[in-house]
Amino acid sequence: MKVSFIGLGTMGYPMAGHVSKAGHQVVVFNRSTQKAQNWCEEYAGTFATTPALAAQDADIVLTCVGNDDDLRAVYLGTDGAFQQAKAGTLFIDHTTASAEVAKELHQAAQERGFYFMDAPVSGGQAGAVNGVLTVMIGGSKSDLDQAQPILDCYAKATSLMGPVGNGQIAKMVNQILIGGVLSGLSEGMRFAQTAGLDIASLIDTLKHGAAGSWQLENRGETMTKDEFDFGFAIEWMHKDLGLCLAQAEKMGLNLPLTQSVDQDYQALMAEGRGRQDTSVLIKAFDKKA
Repeated sequence: MKVSFIGLGTMGYPMAGHVSKAGHQVVVFNRSTQKAQNWCEEYAGTFATTPALAAQDADIVLTCVGNDDDLRAVYLGTDGAFQQAKAGTLFIDHTTASAEVAKELHQAAQERGFYFMDAPVSGGQAGAVNGVLTVMIGGSKSDLDQAQPILDCYAKATSLMGPVGNGQIAKMVNQILIGGVLSGLSEGMRFAQTAGLDIASLIDTLKHGAAGSWQLENRGETMTKDEFDFGFAIEWMHKDLGLCLAQAEKMGLNLPLTQSVDQDYQALMAEGRGRQDTSVLIKAFDKKA
């Protein structure tokens, strides 16, 4: 298929690479042209200088950018992807954004004869590099069927969560759970250290039981060693938790744990830790201990 990929960040760069390696014709766009050129030196494909030019001949257009405003710019802007795409083009957005902007873009796509799905991902940079992401999709079954060969290039699991917007809601649940797990993990690891337990042996034991989690296995030991220079940066987690809290307010819900975790991340960002991994939450626990 002819595929465009707009947004070559930490996630998008390797995701687009997997699509290219699967044999599809790929055109990429990135705000930094140099990064698009670098991608073309590493993978088979070409780059465009605007989202509109990237999308003009595509069967499927994939986007993975920063936030709601970025999405509106790359889709609806003067040089946006909707400006020159052909009728029937399927747009798939992998950005973690609001459910509202997903519905807004879906409506705009319908008015122009396009199709749209919101499809945020989970699995982090490692999942993108290794092609084993989990994709939560809001859209129609027929659109998912069309998209599946492309999604399979970089995903180990794809789930249709309901109509457009539900993919983003599912991703919000994902982030709420991660925040809660990291909060408990911070307390548990410091408790174990203070008690003098061997952390590696403890994790190897606990991972097989009810307390097992990806965070425990991959971040439990490193967080006790003050190693935070990898993974998902807290400035992005703060953005995501803000989406969760805003959506909860619209639904009349209070999320006290999520709010507490977000406040801790904001305090850590104020210390200059914004680019460190989310497991740096243990440092916020240390201040409270």
